[in-house]
Amino acid sequence: MPQPLNSGAPCRVAVIGGGYAGLSAAAELAAHGVAVTVFEAGKVLGGRARRVERAQLSAHSSASKPAPLDNGQHLLIGAYQALLGQLRRFGVDEGQVLRRLPMRLQVEPDFVLACARWPAPLHLLSGLLSAKGLSWGERWALLWLIQRAKWQRWRLPVDQTVSEWLAQNRQPAQLISRFWTPLTLAALNTPLEIASAQVLLNVLRDSLGGRRAASDLLLPLVDFSALYAEPAAAYIQRQGGYVQLGHRVKTLWLDTAGWYLDGAAEPYQAVVVATAPHQAAKLLQDSQLPSVQALAAQLASWPYQPIVTVYLQYAPAVRLAQPMLGLADSLAQWVFDRSDTHGCPGLIAVVISAQGVHSGMGHEELALAVQAELHQQLGLPDEVFSRQVITEKRATFACSVGLARPVNRTAASGLYLAGDYTAGLAGPGRGEYPATLEGAVRSGLLAAQALLADRAAAGVAS
Repeated sequence: MPQPLNSGAPCRVAVIGGGYAGLSAAAELAAHGVAVTVFEAGKVLGGRARRVERAQLSAHSSASKPAPLDNGQHLLIGAYQALLGQLRRFGVDEGQVLRRLPMRLQVEPDFVLACARWPAPLHLLSGLLSAKGLSWGERWALLWLIQRAKWQRWRLPVDQTVSEWLAQNRQPAQLISRFWTPLTLAALNTPLEIASAQVLLNVLRDSLGGRRAASDLLLPLVDFSALYAEPAAAYIQRQGGYVQLGHRVKTLWLDTAGWYLDGAAEPYQAVVVATAPHQAAKLLQDSQLPSVQALAAQLASWPYQPIVTVYLQYAPAVRLAQPMLGLADSLAQWVFDRSDTHGCPGLIAVVISAQGVHSGMGHEELALAVQAELHQQLGLPDEVFSRQVITEKRATFACSVGLARPVNRTAASGLYLAGDYTAGLAGPGRGEYPATLEGAVRSGLLAAQALLADRAAAGVAS
């Protein structure tokens, strides 16, 4: 067994993975005086929410400076208290990196749900009653179902798919098309036919069912590495920790002295594996511990869903009517105006979540099809200067019914998991949140807190 993580001995901890989960775990550990080192295989921090250096579009055809892209266009909400709390810890001014707007979901051709700046729950009631693009029967069906979910404390007796839940509660087809489908795909990145209704209710509980500010939309004003990952790394280093870029950990093994990475001479008393599940499986599969081998096998078969982001560079004067628009019954699901948020005139980002008819299309074919949709449905020009398609095949886990998610604390002494796919600390379960930035931050903090608690317990026992 490794040396105990007692409070009187120096504690060296390795965090493998420099995404939002790994950096959150490292920041929490560094704040408590732990000597932590983060190992990131890539050259840019952020994991699946990072700046993409290799793929860039010019701000317009004659620009001298390229406009950096993100590997995906994520949206934050006011309910992301763990992430926002970490930004405050890092010394980041929210107003400098995020634009906070009241909840407004506008889905073309004619659906609008906008919450007023009123105290909860009046803000939601006003939005539901004044929703545009729905008949009074459809408004009542939406209001009734959300109110029923609140009466049931946002809990289902037995989990079911979102499609089954909506059918059981007699939601009209147009309401599903204009509201429930775009919302579910944006929140869970999983088709309604397999997506967990309980996890969707958890998101609704913390956003629409929370205080008024919890439903706010937070639009990033900087790339996702600059938003969180780089401030986190700077904080870790200020606390005496280390961040190593371009270091892919290939082997991890345990002996009586602790955990060894890639044959290093000095062991670590604990390791937080904060990579994607399939990468964690490769790292753990050679372990001689049966419990770790079983965990590796579980992670190796983990289900995923993709996210495709199509960047279209129009003339600098091209703008959307809103910073974010949805499209119903289209390839393009959510459209973002990066001139409005990132200072990139004419740059439009289109997000396509989960598997669908687009999955069999090539990049050029898909980009042209999306370009045609924006021309037909939003009136954007039919000419663009350049196109860029970025596909994350394993963008998120498939947030399906009955998915058993591992806990942060493993059965192996000193080994912890961090990632948006974990279930928490109590025991193998379903997990509260889908694959979101908030879920990743929460998991990182929980992994670090479990490690610190185990260290304190070992100190008491010794």
